[in-house]
Amino acid sequence: MTHPVTESVPSPTPAPEPGADMLSLDEFSQYLLRTKGEMFTVFRGLIEHVAQLTLFFNEGRDMLLTSLVSYSDAGLVLDFGASAEMNRKALEADKLFCAAKLDKVKIQFVLRGVKRIEANGRPAFLAPLPDSLLRLQRREYYRLPTPIARPLKCTIDFPVVGGSTHRIESNVADISGGGVCLTGLPSHLPLEKDMELPGCTIGLPEVGSIAAALRLRSVEEVISHSGVRSKRAGCEFMKLTGPMATLIQRYIIKTERERKARESGMA
Repeated sequence: MTHPVTESVPSPTPAPEPGADMLSLDEFSQYLLRTKGEMFTVFRGLIEHVAQLTLFFNEGRDMLLTSLVSYSDAGLVLDFGASAEMNRKALEADKLFCAAKLDKVKIQFVLRGVKRIEANGRPAFLAPLPDSLLRLQRREYYRLPTPIARPLKCTIDFPVVGGSTHRIESNVADISGGGVCLTGLPSHLPLEKDMELPGCTIGLPEVGSIAAALRLRSVEEVISHSGVRSKRAGCEFMKLTGPMATLIQRYIIKTERERKARESGMA
């Protein structure tokens, strides 16, 4: 399947900070598209809307702007960028991190094995189809800081030696469709990155409660102004069900609506 070649977009300067504009695939793994049919639907939209793609490579030190020319079982064809040097570096890079927006929806995927070809008489990139594609709406990756007046609590059945569990409670600093940040965890808990916590419950005021399994993505020790030690953990939801995700989005929308109403009243 082929489409007309679009005009190349000039590369901006300066280059972005490493990892700029890229989301963690680990944190939002439940929103990854893996089938060819699902990805082809997104690729078709990128072409029809002449969407701009940003390619990051060399650990985010280099980038170029391009657009998708065509897609097929053979792979993706993308325009060369305006900079010959950036095009050369992109061809030499092990992988290219691709980011785009389509109707305010975040699109992200990784390309490997990129080669130079001629497309309609012009130089272009050819890359094998990506293994997966992240398609994420803003409401799904927006992290909502929880209201201080109505804090959220997370109850965790923490596994202990012997197969039993010890119930603990922590504060939820922020929440999104991808995960939560937990604070106030006891400093003595043996928490490690990638540890899984299968029995967790979070109450969402006036919305309901969600039951989910969490995977720890980051753990750090913090000390309060009074000298009390505790732990803070960034967590990813594991295989969050549709109904649970819907409750989170309902809570985020409701809380944001209330916040805007308060701000309007104060204004």
